[in-house]
Amino acid sequence: MHADVHHLLHAAEAAELHSKASEFRLPRTGLRTRVGWALVEVGLRLTAQGRDAAAPRTAAFHPA
Repeated sequence: MHADVHHLLHAAEAAELHSKASEFRLPRTGLRTRVGWALVEVGLRLTAQGRDAAAPRTAAFHPA
């Protein structure tokens, strides 16, 4: 696919997603709640990056 066409399709899809996302805005809440959800989001992003980086390391099992 040509780069310009790919960029136009991406921009159109991004605009559509942004318009849909505005319908699902959470109501304003207290600072404690917003900080809590921000920490949840950061944790989810970190776990998603960890999944892509490498396979989990596990201890080797040596039967006696």
